[in-house]
Amino acid sequence: MLRFMAFLAWPLIEIGLFVVIGGQIGLWATLAWVVLTGVAGVALLKFEAARGAVLIRGGLSGHALPEGAPVAGLMRALAAVLLILPGFLTDALGLLLLLPPVQTLVSGAVMSRITILRRPGQGPGARDEVINGEWVEVPPEANRRRQMPSRWTEED
Repeated sequence: MLRFMAFLAWPLIEIGLFVVIGGQIGLWATLAWVVLTGVAGVALLKFEAARGAVLIRGGLSGHALPEGAPVAGLMRALAAVLLILPGFLTDALGLLLLLPPVQTLVSGAVMSRITILRRPGQGPGARDEVINGEWVEVPPEANRRRQMPSRWTEED
């Protein structure tokens, strides 16, 4: 019930902050802030997506991922999404998530709630069984189907 109430209160807090801060800095400054943080969030999200792709490619080619890189990347991507969403509270949380000490605190809190189950013998290289068999190379001409051409593919 508490989560539901927080979910309902979030937009009300954002509207209240828009009214209070917008009254202090003005309409155009408020709109500029929303647009600029949205653009910054999109740019950060694109950068993190490209960086994540490079890390994944490196991991697939056998290079070890830097310690904590996936979690830090997810934190920065979440910060980018929060910056994209309009609102001063979401922007403040997004900017806080860009700070490494805050990332460490949040990732530690999240990881403490996650249980990772590993079974012995699973994963790459876990199976040592060898399957023997025989093979015959089939020439491409012999592999084609021998049937009448379709009337849909015939040229007139």
